[in-house]
Amino acid sequence: MFPTVSHFIEYLFGVQVPLPFNTFGVFVALAFVAGYWAFTQEFKRKEALGILHPVKKTMVVGKPATTTELISNGLFGFLIGYKLVYALLNYQLFVSDAQTVLLSLKGSIIGGLFFAALFAYWDYKEKNSTKLPKPKTIEVTQHPYELMGSLIVWAAVWGFLGAKIFDNLEHWDSFVKDPIGGLLSFSGLTFYGGLICGGAAVLYIARKNNIKVLHMLDIGGPGMMLAYSVGRIGCHLSGDGDWGISNLNPKPFTWLPDWLWAYTYPNNVAGEGDPIAGCVGKFCNELPLPVYPTPIYEVIVCFILFLILWRIRHQIKLPGMMFGIYLMMNGLERFFVELIRVNTKYHVAGIQFTQAELISSIMFLSGLLLVIYSIRNKDKAEVANA
Repeated sequence: MFPTVSHFIEYLFGVQVPLPFNTFGVFVALAFVAGYWAFTQEFKRKEALGILHPVKKTMVVGKPATTTELISNGLFGFLIGYKLVYALLNYQLFVSDAQTVLLSLKGSIIGGLFFAALFAYWDYKEKNSTKLPKPKTIEVTQHPYELMGSLIVWAAVWGFLGAKIFDNLEHWDSFVKDPIGGLLSFSGLTFYGGLICGGAAVLYIARKNNIKVLHMLDIGGPGMMLAYSVGRIGCHLSGDGDWGISNLNPKPFTWLPDWLWAYTYPNNVAGEGDPIAGCVGKFCNELPLPVYPTPIYEVIVCFILFLILWRIRHQIKLPGMMFGIYLMMNGLERFFVELIRVNTKYHVAGIQFTQAELISSIMFLSGLLLVIYSIRNKDKAEVANA
């Protein structure tokens, strides 16, 4: 396992390079990059088909930096410098426990003041370089794909909050014991919580920019499937606890790698299992029994599903159908992987189920209803696109 990027570099090159990056976080970032690419391609394709349209907006150019802008840039610069300089001065602590360094109140006042002045000056010089004797209003054309910057930020912020909220609901007993730690911890993220809250934020921004909800959902389907596949690589490589139940069964095929059939997740970031003999450091546990490596199964399956969605997107003309198919695929995939995955189970009226099983079932049914709705509104959609 590679709980941090440093572990991965050491495995490849045999050199220990202390870096404050955990593997899971890196792949979350790569998942956003993958999603950004897929979303952008779909935005451009739908604009070329005439489904989405650029809009005209007015903006004022030539104004000098305002006091409010200078203050806000200064405050942002202060926060960056306050933490960055402190992290550099306490680099070993930052490498070993980045979460504590970033979330504590400790920092460098001098570093904060320096970066505050730098950011404010930067904004002042940038605005001053384009200042006109008399500011003027101009009209600019904004293409739909140019919204991606705002969409990614909103999806990241609200997706993280949603993932934390749903995870704490799923592990309520632990959350009650330490609510502050549960909310501030960088670990413990539930995919469906991130999908629901992040998706809602994206739809809000899209709607504000005159993009219809069904079109935005269709754009997001393939990209979300790809992002999920990439993100699950980080879950597997770091060993964040999203593994399956114990698997002592013999391999069905001799050529199948052990790590793809049953794995003990040594050095996992979840700290689960027994201590590893001779291991020194923070990540020194290994599961006593091998388990199904469910994250890697989801990586493979979801990437195949992404390729299917990416292939059929040219044939699907009805608004909402692409997202409906995505919901059905995602719901089925997650429901079946839950059958061999370790998770908290709820008991209601004699029925036991996991949070993911419940949500994946709702997603599948919602997708089916959306496909039926798209087909029944075929004539209206053809008139609207004509």
